[in-house]
Amino acid sequence: MANESKKDFNAMLRDSKGMPRIQEIADAASIAKYGGRRMLLAPPLDYDALMRQVPPGRLTTVGLLRQQLAERYGADFTDPITAGIFVSIAAWAAAQRGDDAFPWWRTLRAEGELNPKFPGGIAAQQALLEAEGHRIVRRGRTNLRYYAADYRQSLFGEDPEKEA
Repeated sequence: MANESKKDFNAMLRDSKGMPRIQEIADAASIAKYGGRRMLLAPPLDYDALMRQVPPGRLTTVGLLRQQLAERYGADFTDPITAGIFVSIAAWAAAQRGDDAFPWWRTLRAEGELNPKFPGGIAAQQALLEAEGHRIVRRGRTNLRYYAADYRQSLFGEDPEKEA
């Protein structure tokens, strides 16, 4: 995200834009990829609520959040684009609240990857996760990416084998 200091992420968080809603998709490739036609567009506050529930020492992923919301609303899957955006909005809104913040840093991308779009970028998320006892590893030579090692052992929520 750009110009974070000028944005009111808490206002963005509360703007549901007519969500939740389920949209039927017809694209065969997307149906095969995501396992169905019924795509949920979940509001930002739904992601915020799930991220708040992750206790100390535990982790979640955007994929698990999407899975939980799809099951809650009876959809086949949750839109991955809006999910990524709304998870970032929830993290920034929490950071803007200060004293009323929740542990946004416990939410990882697929395969346990840290999120460079979170407040403070990778360095901040890494420091907060390491303070809770998680080990962070670096992968790659030129395009460095950072991951929570053995993150599956710390997952909170649904069956870790289903994590996307």
